[in-house]
Amino acid sequence: MIKLGQINTLEIMRETNHGIYLIDEEDNEVLLPNRYVPQSFKIWDKLDVFVYLDNEERPVATTETPYVKCNDFALLRCNQVTEYGAFLDWGLVKELFCPFKEQAFKMKPGGWYLVYCYLDEKTERLVASSKTNRFLDNKELTVEPFEEVDLIVSHPSEIGMNVIVNKKHSGIIYKDNIFRDLSVGDKVKGIVKKIRPGNKLDIALGQIGYRNIEPNAERILKELQDNSGFLGLNDKSSPEDIKEVMQMSKKNFKKAIGALYKQRQIEIKPEGIYLVS
Repeated sequence: MIKLGQINTLEIMRETNHGIYLIDEEDNEVLLPNRYVPQSFKIWDKLDVFVYLDNEERPVATTETPYVKCNDFALLRCNQVTEYGAFLDWGLVKELFCPFKEQAFKMKPGGWYLVYCYLDEKTERLVASSKTNRFLDNKELTVEPFEEVDLIVSHPSEIGMNVIVNKKHSGIIYKDNIFRDLSVGDKVKGIVKKIRPGNKLDIALGQIGYRNIEPNAERILKELQDNSGFLGLNDKSSPEDIKEVMQMSKKNFKKAIGALYKQRQIEIKPEGIYLVS
């Protein structure tokens, strides 16, 4: 079965004036227009193509890879808004449609929006929605505390930054756990810090507790090596200075330098930290 909005591996069946027709194992056909046809090919060669609907609502294939596929999230730019809705740039000739009813906030040309791409069962068209929360579900979690997860930054709130966890669940990174600049659409790694009642996920950008000592210690050692064995910070430095230089909290910084000091890898002096030769 040829899947709309996905990469399909199909065989070349025949050549026409408009392009080549590709076929799947169930003998379903789709046209690959001339602009995408390889310079050299043989009948029954296999091609990886993305399939979507053209302006006539007919399935069509392309060798180009869109910025988002069906059932996935991406940050896309709005090219235009018409009486029907917004049209987003997803890297293909035909723009991705986002109806007004699927806009969390009214989209404007030139704006960037985090959207979810899905197949509308009524129209059988690929559409976008910026109401991303409705495609997330925390009823049955597939993650556990201290597990590393993939995050997509969703939107800011008064208490922190909302994130999409493993493209399945919603979570939040509280302000006091954010030690680097985050923008909507950023894809980063995180850790499940805590699961609160109602399956609410607290997420941290770094590992938790003593799990955090080793990677932070490695970062400090690298900073020392890159700066001739000296770092102008110590356990008396302000949280702001530590955050600016090392992108970590003072608490985690103190744990890390404490571990390095016990291992006799550094010396801690009033003016800063020295790498032990």
